Amino acid sequence: MASLIEAIWYQPALSGKVRVVYWLLWPLLWPLSALFGVISRRKRQQYANGKKTAYRAPVPVVIVGNITAGGNGKTPVVVWLVEQLLAQGLKPGVVSRGYGGKAPYYPYFVESDTSTDIAGDEPVLIRRRTGVPVAVAPVRSEAVKLLLKHDVDVIITDDGLQHYALARDTELVVIDGQRRFGNQQLLPLGPLRESCQRLTEVDFLICNGGQAHTNEAAMHLAPSELINIKTGARCAAASLTAVVAMAGIGHPPRFFTTLNTLGVKPIVCQPFADHQPFTHQALLDLAQQGQHLVMTEKDAVKCYPFAEDNWWYLPVDAVISEPQASAIIKQIIEVKEKYGSPSA
Repeated sequence: MASLIEAIWYQPALSGKVRVVYWLLWPLLWPLSALFGVISRRKRQQYANGKKTAYRAPVPVVIVGNITAGGNGKTPVVVWLVEQLLAQGLKPGVVSRGYGGKAPYYPYFVESDTSTDIAGDEPVLIRRRTGVPVAVAPVRSEAVKLLLKHDVDVIITDDGLQHYALARDTELVVIDGQRRFGNQQLLPLGPLRESCQRLTEVDFLICNGGQAHTNEAAMHLAPSELINIKTGARCAAASLTAVVAMAGIGHPPRFFTTLNTLGVKPIVCQPFADHQPFTHQALLDLAQQGQHLVMTEKDAVKCYPFAEDNWWYLPVDAVISEPQASAIIKQIIEVKEKYGSPSA
């Protein structure tokens, strides 16, 4: 079903079974899509006209989000931002909804050994990769207030463009450069959370892969060496043979393509649903089809408790084109200077 929905959303020319299903579902999906648009616009207007009040943090808030459902590279951009701001002497913290996890209470402070069952995949990845304070809560303002107790002077939110209850100073939208906006219809008829008009109002557009448009920063994900989940050992991807590849991300084919560019030709490519939990036995069975199991870093954070010696993950880093990359950091620093010290 998921693959059929993705085909309806993103195939430029529907044909065969997909075309038939689309026209059968259209009478049901179009009214739902229209209703979704009315509700989302009304929600935003309520904050814009003051009927609802957004929480304003005493430090700059930077949103890294998108207008489409599914993954498109937001988390690598968050990691990139954190690393850039640390290099400038700032003290960033990250907030997230914690999708895919169920904490015993909220807001919840993420430690380096926090389970993804509690905090979700992305928050645990960000905490382990960067070491900066990370907090999760469905109400983002509660997570922000918790981070303010941990000596942060900039807040970055992983997702949350449509979470208007949290006031923001800078908005970055990450675009899937290959799939773009699909059929440009709102959910559930298409992949959009908001209309493409929303893109004219954000501060920066970042195009992950594909061909960036003139108003977009070009970005690509640069892979490094494979890292063994259990031992931390590193090796070149092409040095492994009989690789079984798996990816539980928003768009698994992107990961498999990356492996191919590194000279890896997996004997099995197993996609999973985004945020899908894994069991030890299921991955053991999958790994036994080859000699090595290779996965994304986002998958790996779910596997640390039971990883085997031949399980590896591929870390990637966001590389963003100039002059846009410098402009993003410059704007955040300028906003920070206007705020002054958090305790002021």
